[in-house]
Amino acid sequence: MLRITEEQVRAALPMPAAIEAVEQAFKQLADGSAINHPRRRVILPTGSVLHYMAAGTPKYFGLKAYSTNPKSGAHFTVLLYHTPYGIPAAEIEANYLGQIRTGAASGVAARYLARENSSVLGVIGSGFQAETQVEAVAAVRPIRLVRVWSRSAGKREEFARKLAERTQIKVQAVDSARDAVSEADVVVTATNAKEPVLEAGWIAPGTHINAVGSNQIGKRELPRDLVYGKADLVAVDSVEQSKMESGDLMIPLKEDAGLSYAAVEFADIVSRRHTGRTNDTEITIFKSNGLAVEDVAAAGYIVDRGFYS
Repeated sequence: MLRITEEQVRAALPMPAAIEAVEQAFKQLADGSAINHPRRRVILPTGSVLHYMAAGTPKYFGLKAYSTNPKSGAHFTVLLYHTPYGIPAAEIEANYLGQIRTGAASGVAARYLARENSSVLGVIGSGFQAETQVEAVAAVRPIRLVRVWSRSAGKREEFARKLAERTQIKVQAVDSARDAVSEADVVVTATNAKEPVLEAGWIAPGTHINAVGSNQIGKRELPRDLVYGKADLVAVDSVEQSKMESGDLMIPLKEDAGLSYAAVEFADIVSRRHTGRTNDTEITIFKSNGLAVEDVAAAGYIVDRGFYS
């Protein structure tokens, strides 16, 4: 079995390739050739949590397992196997793999749901996941300006400096969440917030939103009147998993028994079984919880091309 390090993953998995691998995974989910099992968690009295999730494609199957603890952070591993015979393929350090595949999923969503001429990206959050969100959206849409806000002025300034150097795009740190998202063509929320980080009234017609910050049922980044009101289309990476993890969708259902679950499978949009954006004034949302099939697809790309050596 191959053992692939974080440094090898970084060298082997450029964002455009990750986007293509994740898009193919959604197509396989749509045609039934891929299988995805939702995340499960083992929660221990010490505050440590074991998270695990599994998936299979025609070529590879595997699982991602990771531990988290407030004192030590998160530690990710992907185990990959060959589908035809079940032979072990690789053990992969997967902190960066998870970061880039989460960005890649948002890139695929922007490709299918954001207006083709989208040029302004508003970002709320300046942490681990926000960096690849910018990189991914810029890979599929002609982004010329990024506006970022987070609670720490120092962190958002550093984020803006780093991303401007890396992407050669103008990146501005702004003074409020409203300044970040107002009149943006694409909005990304990548936070640990428990309550909404923006207001529906700040979102202009035609905006596409990638909400990636929470995969816990008790947290949400988007307000009810956006998800179950102003938005014309809400897509999720997995309906099954979203009903377990998407507070953005499920908290409003607890608050108001008159609401009905609003989202469609993003795989059905990729496969054209479900209509995506139909005009330039619609507001669209992609709620991402992160799927194991995305990890398997990205890991398979690395192994197939031998870039780990």
